[in-house]
Parts: sequence; structure tokens; C-alpha cells
Amino acid sequence: MIISRHFNHPKRQVKNGPTAAVVRYDEESGEGPKVVAHGKGQIANQIIELAKENDIHMEEDPMLLQNLLDMDLGDNIPPQLYSVMAEILLLIEEMERNY
Repeated sequence: MIISRHFNHPKRQVKNGPTAAVVRYDEESGEGPKVVAHGKGQIANQIIELAKENDIHMEEDPMLLQNLLDMDLGDNIPPQLYSVMAEILLLIEEMERNY
């Protein structure tokens, strides 16, 4: 899951609230990562709370987040974003091994 608390200008952040996007990757399916949820304000707050309740790792990357928010739900992540997604997935894998 990707979140941003600092992407918006501070005044806009107060007005608009946080933004969040959820990416799902199933290695066994053979498909690329997909955007399965995203939102701003209250929706983002709900996404963040659900992630916390379910111990889902959250990563802050404002540029990636903006790209994900521009995508339709269910869309595969475009190849141009694979390198960023790969870095995040490697970080998550390393964290899972260490915990």
C-alpha cells in the first residue's frame, strides 16, 4: 500500500486530507501488480486504518502515489513503474524475513 501525508501542499493537505493507493501483487498468478483501491480524504483514512488493522506494510512515495491515483481500479501497473514497484516489493520481502 502506498500513502502520502506530504504530497499535497500543507494547506491543501488540511483541506483535502491524506491520499492512499493499494497495490496487489500475486506472484503465482503471473500477472503484474494491480491497483485495487485508491482514494483521498476519508476514503484514504479508511484504507490506512484497514492496512494498520491487518498489519499491511505501508510505503510513502509521493511520485508513485500520484501515478497510481491517475490509474483506474483493476489496471495493471505500467512497465514504466516496475522499477519503483520492484524496490518496494524487495523492501517488503526483506522486512518480512527480518520479522
